[in-house]
Amino acid sequence: MNTTRWLAPAKLNLFLHITKRRANGYHNLQTLFQFIDYCDILHFNVRPDGQISCQSNAENLPPTQDLVWRAATLLQQNSATHFGADIRVNKKLPMGGGLGGGSSDAATTLLALNELWQLQWPRSALAQLGLTLGADVPVFVHGHAAWAEG
Repeated sequence: MNTTRWLAPAKLNLFLHITKRRANGYHNLQTLFQFIDYCDILHFNVRPDGQISCQSNAENLPPTQDLVWRAATLLQQNSATHFGADIRVNKKLPMGGGLGGGSSDAATTLLALNELWQLQWPRSALAQLGLTLGADVPVFVHGHAAWAEG
């Protein structure tokens, strides 16, 4: 099967309003996300053997911290597909830079493998699955500017 190329866009918080501090130390906030034309590039190749491998030009993360690997594995387990994938990430977005690179990569992985594995899941189901990976992942699954609070 041929390798396909998918773009994982960055996001900007057009504003960030802290509304209050919670008892657990976190803060409630309000924000507006806007996507920008600056992207990581992900390459996917479907494997018939069910194996998932990830390579990146960024620092190597253990699988438990690699959102791309976690997204692929999560979708595979929840869909019961027999397919796997070789995934290569050309990281352009800085890690920890506040641009949502990891969340965008995870969402792009869900979208790409949903198509390549011919699962035909609706975006709403992918977003729900993505929420288990991170609060920003559903925004990237839906693919448009969004208001968020919580």
